[in-house]
Amino acid sequence: MAPNILDHKLYNLLKSIDTPTVCNAIEVAIGKRGFNQFTKKTLLSSAPSAPPIVGFARTAIIAGKDAPSDPPQLIKAKRMAYYRYMSENTPPSVVVIEDKDGTDKAVGAYWGEINANVHRAFGFQGALTNGVMRDLDAIPQDFPVLAGSIGPSHAFVHVRDINVPVSIMGLKIKPNDLIHADKHGAVVIPQNLLNTLEDAIHKLIDSEKIILEPTKKKNFSFDDFQVAWNAFEKSRV
Repeated sequence: MAPNILDHKLYNLLKSIDTPTVCNAIEVAIGKRGFNQFTKKTLLSSAPSAPPIVGFARTAIIAGKDAPSDPPQLIKAKRMAYYRYMSENTPPSVVVIEDKDGTDKAVGAYWGEINANVHRAFGFQGALTNGVMRDLDAIPQDFPVLAGSIGPSHAFVHVRDINVPVSIMGLKIKPNDLIHADKHGAVVIPQNLLNTLEDAIHKLIDSEKIILEPTKKKNFSFDDFQVAWNAFEKSRV
């Protein structure tokens, strides 16, 4: 399947499930555990109850702890090049920004009311960053931001680079990688699984029903659990 093209049926299915389910379904699709293209540390969500964001990554690198050393004209040129690049996205799309200051040292909130609304208007579904967000009450609920921390100031935040590989909480992301993200974190969906992922998701959901349905009965016993669990284990990776 070509980059930035996602089957409509698969897209709607991905929008209906959470990121942990996608991680499990990827293991079903590849037939084993060990897939590790997911975030490894906690991210904070501006809209925890919002549907997941699903789309192809447009990437950038920023920093904000220290003032930039570039002349003002170059700083402005980089900023405008960034916005032009972001405006040329092909939906579905997700903004992915690495703060080079690092999660523990980042202080410049790039994501707030203005940037969230600008990128939403550009057609993005949401944003993923290891950096800082603010203006939590003003970020649109239909444009979730997943960030490494919350802070009050933009400090010296500025654009360093665009359209480059980035790293977010241990997850390496390249431009045009397919991202699924929600309040649990983010995962990169391998392009070579797109033709089999839909079946894997349905297989996973069916296998989980084997253990979940019996738990709804009254007087659920250990014997009931053991029977269900044995059947469950046979059906999963």
